[in-house]
Amino acid sequence: MEKFDLFFSVTKVLFFAGLSSAFSLIFAPFLIEILKKIKFWKKTPRENAITGEKAEVFYSLYKEREVKVPRGGGILIWSSVFLIILFTFFLGKITGIWWIRKLNFLSRKETWLPLFALVMGSLVGLGDDFLTVSGKGKGLSFWRRFLIVSLIGLVGGLWFYFKLGWDTIHIPLIFDFPKGIDVSIGFWIIPLFVLVQLACWAGGVIDGLDGLAGGVFASIFGAFSIIAFSQQKIDLATFCASIVGSLFAFLWYNIPPAKFYMGETGVLGLTSTMAVISFLTNSVLVLPLIAGIMVIEVGSIILQLLSKKIRKKKIWLSTPIHQHFEARGWAPYQIVMRFWILSIVFAILGVVLRLLR
Repeated sequence: MEKFDLFFSVTKVLFFAGLSSAFSLIFAPFLIEILKKIKFWKKTPRENAITGEKAEVFYSLYKEREVKVPRGGGILIWSSVFLIILFTFFLGKITGIWWIRKLNFLSRKETWLPLFALVMGSLVGLGDDFLTVSGKGKGLSFWRRFLIVSLIGLVGGLWFYFKLGWDTIHIPLIFDFPKGIDVSIGFWIIPLFVLVQLACWAGGVIDGLDGLAGGVFASIFGAFSIIAFSQQKIDLATFCASIVGSLFAFLWYNIPPAKFYMGETGVLGLTSTMAVISFLTNSVLVLPLIAGIMVIEVGSIILQLLSKKIRKKKIWLSTPIHQHFEARGWAPYQIVMRFWILSIVFAILGVVLRLLR
């Protein structure tokens, strides 16, 4: 086993975070111009809730907003990471220089699967964005997306179980306090993988205000980068740090007034990757804490639906819950910055809980 080089590992992680950010900052203006030129935006905000009735509060909040802001900003995130990881891999092969080879972070055990999830999820999301803005429909139907996300999760679960021989999950705190224990669940790792993949996809409802999704995703992947580094999975830590770097660049152009929106191509790619990385770092049961804001957002929708079904009335003015605060008169930047703070706190607590090991 190769000796762990702390200095080189830290340098590698930080270097690619910076490189990804710089590359994305340079690439972003060109992407924005292309998206504007092809008018890659949704023509009107949605008028109906997921249950079918009129989403009156939501429509009143968004009907007056500028619609000529393109979707597809997520292309900046996944394409930057994809190009950098491939460039580094081939550069190491061509040059043969030892330190360039060590910079490569494309590896079978650590980054093949999250890269697959990032690219596949993003491409499916891009197709959904295209259908949404093309006037040919309202994007992929819920059940089609559900099926596609399930298939991505199934591929990931099969890879984990049969290729990597992975069938354990870490349960924090209990039995061996405070470290917790690892429990083998055998073949059940595959359906669990699909379930986590779907749960992360549901968390994509966080994409609703300028800067909100970018900041939340940055804290989540930053947390996973620290956890992976603590496990000496340097390639995976570098991969996560590269995503964080590209998210910082995305935020530069997405904070109010947004130049582009993340779109499904960003949300679906990042949520798919989150699920994979939570398994690779054996942090599945810590994921709900690290992604606490997403859990709150999804939970608000579920509770709202249950309340309307059982009590015949709403709990909140609109869901996900950031729309409730908007309807209550909070300025969007107040919601975004407070959610950023909460997301960072959740991420820190999740890292602490996982590092108790």
